[in-house]
Amino acid sequence: MRGFGLVAASLLVASGCVPEAQLRPSTGAQLQQGDADVARTEVSGVVLLADGTAWKGTPADLERSLTPVRVLVDNHSGRPLRLQYSDFAIVGAESRFQYAAVPPLELSNSGAPREGQGQGGSGSGSLYMGGGPGWGYGPYGSYRPFYGHYRYGYGPYGGPPGPFVGPYSPYYPYYGGYGCAEPLPTKDMLEQALPEGTLADGGRVEGFLYFQGVAQRERQVVLQARLVDGNTGEPFGTLDIPFQVQKH
Repeated sequence: MRGFGLVAASLLVASGCVPEAQLRPSTGAQLQQGDADVARTEVSGVVLLADGTAWKGTPADLERSLTPVRVLVDNHSGRPLRLQYSDFAIVGAESRFQYAAVPPLELSNSGAPREGQGQGGSGSGSLYMGGGPGWGYGPYGSYRPFYGHYRYGYGPYGGPPGPFVGPYSPYYPYYGGYGCAEPLPTKDMLEQALPEGTLADGGRVEGFLYFQGVAQRERQVVLQARLVDGNTGEPFGTLDIPFQVQKH
């Protein structure tokens, strides 16, 4: 796997051009009613909505570097749900390569961490967690402020409070350079990121996951989310949503 990744990195640098790519639901994916760009799935009482076309923030060309996917998690499993970046992945339908959700604070304008650099800093400084106005947007919420203390998410879907889980988890190394001219992560990326933590039963949370770029070698992918009990650490299901990679 590592050798293949290093070859891919050299090809990426040699190409000098990375297309923008968005994920759109594949034929057969269950769509959210009223929105052809939003796919949904449900397992064990946990609903996952995902939109691979939702990024409208800064930088505008983020999709040349990463694969941003806005997700909403609605937990009615009867147990607290752990939310960590290591529990999410995009898997190539043909390559079977796993593209990790990259912790936002691990990004820099010099590129993502290279092989062997998977540990992040404290998650407590990575995003807006309440105590003042925050803004939700996109297909799951209107532009509305919320006020509160340590509420999950942005906009109307900030779920009930729960303990914040940090630091960031290890993730697969990203092979290849970043195409964005603006230093990463941007303020928009941090404020709109999906927070890590524990989502109580009955709670909902939404935000962006920033996956390693899939444009170079994928046409079809599957978004996967592993369900893990927030108290016991016991896995109790997997959510899968198939997407096609639309390059432009």
